[in-house]
Amino acid sequence: MLKKRRVGVGRTLLTVTGMVAVAALAACGSSSSGSSGAAPAASSGGGGGGKIVLGFSQVGAESGWRTANTKSIQESAKTAGIDLKFSDAQQKQENQIKAIRSFIAQKVDVIAFSPVVESGWDTVLKEAKDANIPVILTDRSVDSKDTSLYKTFLGSDFIKEGKEAGQWLVDEYKDKPGPVNVVELQGTTGSAPANDRAKGFRDVVTDPKFKIIASQTGDFTRAKGKEVMEAFLKANPKIDVLFAHNDDMGLGAIEAIEGAGKKPGTDIKIVTIDAVHDGMQALADGKINFIRSAARSSAHN
Repeated sequence: MLKKRRVGVGRTLLTVTGMVAVAALAACGSSSSGSSGAAPAASSGGGGGGKIVLGFSQVGAESGWRTANTKSIQESAKTAGIDLKFSDAQQKQENQIKAIRSFIAQKVDVIAFSPVVESGWDTVLKEAKDANIPVILTDRSVDSKDTSLYKTFLGSDFIKEGKEAGQWLVDEYKDKPGPVNVVELQGTTGSAPANDRAKGFRDVVTDPKFKIIASQTGDFTRAKGKEVMEAFLKANPKIDVLFAHNDDMGLGAIEAIEGAGKKPGTDIKIVTIDAVHDGMQALADGKINFIRSAARSSAHN
């Protein structure tokens, strides 16, 4: 499996797409009776014109990271001369399944997508496999036991991200007494990053002085992060730490914390994941205490 998580994953995706498409076309050519075994020079997909045709279904635009990721994919496809058929799922699995079936009907060369959730993909991926269209998973994985349904996965070790966020918390409170009350803004329910970041965090934060007193999804969005944090603050008079599964939810929570008359980063320590531009600015301003990204870990003391 390939593992890479960057906003610029588009370039890596397009490289792998090209390799997978050429391999798939070569295999088709070599299996034909009387064929010389050479791969056809032009795409057999819906775009034609000698271009590889890639059908890509994006989760949506729930965060700054996702928006930048979409831009990277679109720009990289243009640079690489790949015919990109792009679909925005608006964070709905049914939209992604519909898009994948549309790509199959259009006979694209390669399908790639970032799954909204981990489960429920076997049927549509089997349809792609039966149509001899290779599938690439990007950023998020699926929980299918049949790994032949996709060719590769380009993404991050989300469990490690959660563990490193948790380790910062353990180190920060190493010499401080408990209890330490923690609230958690989880990502989209059922998604790989939400499941794995929560697990990694809990694998490390095992000292009983740490109490996760509230945990709820914020759907990876700033607006929902603010809404849920407002509810946390009303229900829990003493919150020491917020762990947000991405920067955008953390940024929304900062608005809620300030609205409650508290100082983010001081009255409530904030730990997030991603390192988008606005998140790094909040880190520099002392409103976020630690951000875990694939490229590096950043902390503000």
